[in-house]
Amino acid sequence: MKEKNILGLDLGGTNARVGLVRNQQLGGVSSIKINSNGTVNEILKQIFGLIDEAKPENLDGIGIGVPGVVDIEGIVYDVQNIPSWKEVPIKSIMEERYATPAFVNNDANCFVLGEKYFGKGVGYQSLIGLILGTGFGGGVIVDGKSYAGVNCGAGEFGMVPYLDSIYEHYCCGQFFTRNFKQTGEEVFQRAVRDEEEALKMWTEFGRHLGNGIKTILYTYDPEIIIFGGSVRKAFRFFEEAMWESIESFKYSNSIKRLKIEVSELDHIAILGAAALYYDAEKTSS
Repeated sequence: MKEKNILGLDLGGTNARVGLVRNQQLGGVSSIKINSNGTVNEILKQIFGLIDEAKPENLDGIGIGVPGVVDIEGIVYDVQNIPSWKEVPIKSIMEERYATPAFVNNDANCFVLGEKYFGKGVGYQSLIGLILGTGFGGGVIVDGKSYAGVNCGAGEFGMVPYLDSIYEHYCCGQFFTRNFKQTGEEVFQRAVRDEEEALKMWTEFGRHLGNGIKTILYTYDPEIIIFGGSVRKAFRFFEEAMWESIESFKYSNSIKRLKIEVSELDHIAILGAAALYYDAEKTSS
């Protein structure tokens, strides 16, 4: 079988990082600081320079993960923290410049694909990846393939109504800033010091997250849910309360089979972007 050379590009609001995945193994990673206030073309020029240095002579594809909305044509909209990127046809731009297939998706969908092909999701056909950070977003895999929905909106669990607001206000770092005027990191450090008040905050957080997971179970019924994002570091502080909340799920056999894991992959964003290539291969076969 021909050795595949796939470039994974993680485009963030402040940095862009790229890595070469050869035969599903990640080589070196390069990064640059993005001129986030630059024009579309100025930022593209920076990205081209990064790719040009990293790409091999024989390139089979480019996968790109972005923190924004992506449509089925590979156009990205309103990239976070890059004001000029309101509507950029990044897929066609890359394919024209590098004469190779390009695949684009949002960061949450890339995350779950990275876990599917390289991490805790290997061997599973039905999985959800949840990014617990400043937001509460997810990526969905059904029957072994990424499912983004018609408008790339599948997995936006944080937008589902919950209590007086939405799940995102209760199931990510916003929970702590909105309710306790502290960052999740601050509460995490206090919990590490075994401060009772902080531990109670994480317990409350776990109960809300458990309710969010029940909503996911009722809609997608996955084999495994994998946590990414900065809040995952505190898993030991909210795991018990989360499972206690999940236990009220109506279908008990589903709970017995469900696995919940925490991502341990380095460079998951780059691996996930590269995995867009493998997912496209599977979809077309």
